[in-house]
Order: sequence, then C-alpha cells, then structure tokens
Amino acid sequence: MKIFKTLKNGIIDENPIFIQLLGMCPTLAVTTSAINGVAMGLATTTVVVASNLFISIFRKVIPDKIRIPSYIIIVATFVTLIGMFMNAYAISLYESLGLFIPLIVVNCLILGRAESFASKNKPTISIFDGIGMGLGFTIALTILGIVREILGAGSIFGLQLFGESFKPAIIMILPPGAFLALGLLIGLLNYVQKQKKSEA
Repeated sequence: MKIFKTLKNGIIDENPIFIQLLGMCPTLAVTTSAINGVAMGLATTTVVVASNLFISIFRKVIPDKIRIPSYIIIVATFVTLIGMFMNAYAISLYESLGLFIPLIVVNCLILGRAESFASKNKPTISIFDGIGMGLGFTIALTILGIVREILGAGSIFGLQLFGESFKPAIIMILPPGAFLALGLLIGLLNYVQKQKKSEA
C-alpha cells in the first residue's frame, strides 16, 4: 500500500512539473515534439531511480557535510552512462536533446528527491519514489510535447494528422509556445481540481 501511495504521489499528487514546477529548463526546451519529451523523461527517470537507490544504500556512510557534492557525483555518474548509451544506440535523439542530457545532473527534481527522500528512507521505497517521480516527469513532458507538436507542426510522434490545408501555429514549437502550453495545461489541471473539491 505504501508503494502504491509513493507511486501515486510522484505521478499525480506531487507531479514534478504540473504541481511542483521542478525541472523547468528541460521541460520548456526539449518538448518541441512528443518523442523528445518521452526520451528526456525516460532518461531522467533512469537517473533518478538509480541515484535514489545508491544514495539510499550509502545514506549512513556519506558524511553530512559533503552530502550534496556526493549526491552530485552519484547523479553525474549515471547521467554520463545514460549519455554514452544514447550516443551509441539512439544518436538522433542524443543530438536532438543535445546539451540537456548533461544538464540532468543539476535537475532540481533529482537532487530534491535525493535530499528529501532517498537520504532518509530504505532502498526499496526509494526506488519506487524515483519511479513515481520519474514517470510523473515523463508523462508531463510527453503531454506538453504532444500539445506543442500537434499545434506547432500538425503531427504527433512525427506522424502527420492533418492535410495540406492545415496551417500550424509555428509559435508553439518556439520558446514562447512552451510557456503558453505549460501555463494552459497547469491552468486546466487547477480548474479540474477545484471542480472536484467543490463537488466533494
């Protein structure tokens, strides 16, 4: 039951993007398409799960005074491995995401979970916290990428949805479009939540 609650917490109750507004840099920069959102989300999920596990295992060994540098070293190790893997087996995605792969190291979502959860809990539950937060991040990035790609290019995962008469709103795949789409999605979620509370 605690595991399910931990997963639900990361995906819905404390969604890193829609609720906590964490990791805005990659969120706004790479979500020009749905596939970019999925790729960045899964890469971040892998790193947060692995770093949560290792930080939880060594939580009693790492001295308190150097815990943040230690967390960064652990996270950077996994980010480097993910970057090398993508460069070897998914070169087009690696080139598309570019600089934002190494910047996963300083994603406040990962360091935040390391400090607030993994350093205080056992490995098993820390893994599920990482999975929940990572999936919440991935889902949010994918939704944002889908909205921007449909409106800005008339496609989804690279597949064209409309005929030649469709005129895409190019602004949606530019930086201002990221702010517009994210703001509208957060506003919609807040409205739905208020409606549910008023009905309860």
